[in-house]
Amino acid sequence: MTAPFDLTDDSVIVVIGTGAGGGVLANELAQKGISVVALEAGGRYLPEDYVNDEWESFGQLAWLDPRTTSGDWRVAKDFSGLPAWIVKAVGGATTHWAGASLRFQEHEWKAATTYGNVQGASLLDWPIDAAEMDPWYALAEEKLGVTRTGDRPGLPGNNNYLVFEKGAKALGYTEVSTGRMAIQSTDGGERTACQQTGFCFQGCKWGSKWSTAYTDIPQGEATGNLEVRERAHVARILHDDAGKVSGVEYFDADGNLQLQKARAVCVAGNSFESPRMLLNSATSMFPDGLANSSGQVGRNYMRHMTGSVYATFDQPVRMWRGTTMAGIIQDEARHDPSRGFVGGYELETLALGLPFMAAFLDPGAWGREFTSALDAYENMAGMWIVGEDMPQETNRVTLNHDVTDQYGLPVANVHFDDHPNDIAMRNHAYQQGQAVYDAVGATRTFPTPPYPSTHNLGTNRMSENARDGVVNKWGQTHDIPNLFISDGSQFTTGAAENPTLTIVALAIRQADHMAREMSAGNL
Repeated sequence: MTAPFDLTDDSVIVVIGTGAGGGVLANELAQKGISVVALEAGGRYLPEDYVNDEWESFGQLAWLDPRTTSGDWRVAKDFSGLPAWIVKAVGGATTHWAGASLRFQEHEWKAATTYGNVQGASLLDWPIDAAEMDPWYALAEEKLGVTRTGDRPGLPGNNNYLVFEKGAKALGYTEVSTGRMAIQSTDGGERTACQQTGFCFQGCKWGSKWSTAYTDIPQGEATGNLEVRERAHVARILHDDAGKVSGVEYFDADGNLQLQKARAVCVAGNSFESPRMLLNSATSMFPDGLANSSGQVGRNYMRHMTGSVYATFDQPVRMWRGTTMAGIIQDEARHDPSRGFVGGYELETLALGLPFMAAFLDPGAWGREFTSALDAYENMAGMWIVGEDMPQETNRVTLNHDVTDQYGLPVANVHFDDHPNDIAMRNHAYQQGQAVYDAVGATRTFPTPPYPSTHNLGTNRMSENARDGVVNKWGQTHDIPNLFISDGSQFTTGAAENPTLTIVALAIRQADHMAREMSAGNL
């Protein structure tokens, strides 16, 4: 069921993107009786369409439009056209995510205050704190059906987890569990209980994992207040003579340029596409792009400090069976500068299928060391490292005017250099991850460098003062009152935790704020 809105209807809120931020925001507004047009660059795929095959799934869901990269990060060397794996589909990265749903720790809202002056880092305190976010987190956990919150039990542990847990406990770690996951762990909920099929990154075939694709989006459409236009690629956001946004130009499925008028615009296109849209919308009134009087649009790109550790054993593990990331060690997520870095990290179970393992283990490598690792695939266990990386002004998304996409628009160039704090943290995590496996008799352990698939954060960051960022505490741009940022690009700092739960909590809170402002006649 759709509620078609007229292109000239300037009473609608236009939401760009339908992932954790945009999909939730669109539904929350629709539930409040507000008219919403959601523009999604990708198509619509549901559990029956997902493919449990990594390469085929990648072709189905990934954002494959051209992009470029620069900087000293490994991705620029090995995957230069793929600065990060983001999804181009209704539901955005909520189809591809693993489901880990963690709250920020209290100190992570105030990183600048907590960590002090970290040379070369552009740390800033969020203009919100843990106490303010607590009720919104509770609503987000309820929406997502997060395990180990409310009265929801945890998921069972697969073999990959049992190896991980045993090693963790041998090292004296105590905060070890199958984690807080947005995956149905019991029968009788709105979603089917997890069937332990694995391949969580390829889209959940059972619909057990929360995704806006089959929860928030259809719920919003059922109200009659939400229209989702798929294969709608945004070109630019328009504004009126007073400097307020007035509509969005986009290419429809047939490649025709359309203009949807708007009362307000909410940008939720991930940390690459969101700043790219603002920069591509430059005019004589806003020569540096929309909402960019601070020069901060595109800056402070964060991707979490990541890496992986794999190990082989005498006996089969078959790590790919069962929920991919239902396993976490949280002991190292604390802030403890005695380890040689600020902030902390999580260790989480991870399994890659053989084709991705071959591609990402060590690109370009061949020979006995590489093939013997693949030979031992059945006996392999794996974990992913995710930790707080330092924001740096020079890590940024800019427009590459020499490369255009299929619509003739300049593409995003993603520049990233590791901060010394990131490197120190990664080395510590490699050591601890290998120790976990060594403690349970691994025959071999091997750390692998970061993948192109990661959490993209920052680039339109939240700040108390307009000069320091792009949006205020509500995700409302400092420069343009009816232009909002509704995704992970508004993150001031990255924290150690997987970001989706925080993106959802902020979207619920933003919808509440927008509805109040509309009622008061301020929006």
